[in-house]
Amino acid sequence: MNPLDLQFWQQHQRTLGVLGIAIGMGAWAMEFAGTVYICPYCRVQRTVILLLGCVMLLPAPRHWILKYLSSVVGFLGGVVAVNQNFMGWVKISKGEFAFNENLFIDPFLLSTGSLFIILGQLWLILGKDHALTEKKASEIQAA
Repeated sequence: MNPLDLQFWQQHQRTLGVLGIAIGMGAWAMEFAGTVYICPYCRVQRTVILLLGCVMLLPAPRHWILKYLSSVVGFLGGVVAVNQNFMGWVKISKGEFAFNENLFIDPFLLSTGSLFIILGQLWLILGKDHALTEKKASEIQAA
């Protein structure tokens, strides 16, 4: 199966959900340990990644209620990530931008990564289940 095909990622949705939970919990653990600074934007993003990861583990993640709740939570996380990222672009426009000395905690890069993760999670949750579509197609052909 081709990793450039969305179906590949849908088949590995639970694994990616576990990864999302690990990212969210790891980020929270880093804050509680005091290794990263307290940032309300980051808190929202890591919580959204964690919650969407939990949804990806559920037996019916494509139920309309879960799709709706995931859309609301994901939209919140996406908007927060874009706002945080845009603050970096404002600094670039003013000529004041500089990456953090430690790139692993640079807010511009982290918000970009969060946005990619959140949108990827939403695509998997909101996307059409190709396995069910293929099953229905084979049932129609058999009839």
